[in-house]
Amino acid sequence: MRIARIEDLHADGGWRTASFLKLTTDEGLVGWAEYYEGFGAGGVSDLIRRFAQVVRGMDPRDVGRISTSLHAISRMATGGMNHQAIAAIENACLDVKAKALGVPVYALFGGAMRDRLDLYWSHCGSFRVWQRDFFEKELGLPPIRTLDDLKELGREAVRRGYKALKTNPLQIGEGAQPFNSGFRIVPGFLDRKTDARWIGQIGDVLAAFREGAGPDMGLMLDLNFSQRTDGILRIAEAVEPFRLVWLEVDIHDAEALALVRRSTRTPIASLESLYGLKQYRPFLQQYAVDVAVVDVPWNGLWESIRIATLADAFEVDVAPHNYYGDLATLMSAHFCAAVPNFRIMEYEVDDVPWRGELVTHPPVVENGQLLVPTRPGWGADVNEEAVRARPPRRME
Repeated sequence: MRIARIEDLHADGGWRTASFLKLTTDEGLVGWAEYYEGFGAGGVSDLIRRFAQVVRGMDPRDVGRISTSLHAISRMATGGMNHQAIAAIENACLDVKAKALGVPVYALFGGAMRDRLDLYWSHCGSFRVWQRDFFEKELGLPPIRTLDDLKELGREAVRRGYKALKTNPLQIGEGAQPFNSGFRIVPGFLDRKTDARWIGQIGDVLAAFREGAGPDMGLMLDLNFSQRTDGILRIAEAVEPFRLVWLEVDIHDAEALALVRRSTRTPIASLESLYGLKQYRPFLQQYAVDVAVVDVPWNGLWESIRIATLADAFEVDVAPHNYYGDLATLMSAHFCAAVPNFRIMEYEVDDVPWRGELVTHPPVVENGQLLVPTRPGWGADVNEEAVRARPPRRME
């Protein structure tokens, strides 16, 4: 079996673009992967096309050899977009290999340790605030304008069976300060600092979710790259009364993150923007996190399993960064099913209604849990007809 062709396909994902890699073998077997073009200046698709010229004619079942070879030829520019493009090819090869054997992908890594995965509602309220026109006018979802709206959203999370939700600092009410993730060009995005007023807004948001969702709902707060170390320390201290499942932060200094973790009783989750074992190692050696977040589309499942094994050696749990569509959710589900140190899985509840049309078998969610797929490969293929019927409104 040889790789005959690699293509990239793109569809409208609402406020983003859904991107897929299709790998076709000379025997007609097809493997799929989902990836993302929306961070940085883009360019993953172009790199995939360039790497495709390298792997054409190779056996896709030699997943480790292909992945290691592509990383070796990109050592002078390791990580970043190169890593994401290689990961997409690696993931499609895993889909092919599992289909050729007639087994789910997780069977290649020792089999599934669980058949249901606990989910948390990610960006709960966040997208409805950041993308108000889209979610209110195009999708018809209830607006989030007041703290009472957040309370009702918390009650909705309970009704839908979720045991945990994650939000961000939100601009709620007249005069509230907007949230700056630290990686989007907006006014003041280079400042990365906080003040008492903004910390107060965070407390108001968390208090509203707690009142609406009740005492048993797990709450998480994600600051992204919005703060330097001193800001993270101040916010960590302020949110301790809410007994968060975790405070999620991004920072590229292992010692700084370790300082944050030692300073607070709140568990710290981080590392979603890292690539490969070598980048994760210093953070684990510094005992900088309680939960290591791993992006399967960015790292590739083979490398993600290796990262989870390293984290397990330090008694650290892992959770997937799953910001994407249904195929990526299935890919991350195989990761969660195969590793012993799985904590909880991220899931985007607020999304476009046609998301499930883009795959042949969308993920099945029951009472806040995802059922681990049992079909060969990822458990679904991309519905090419549906993808082509929804061209992206913009290429990110």
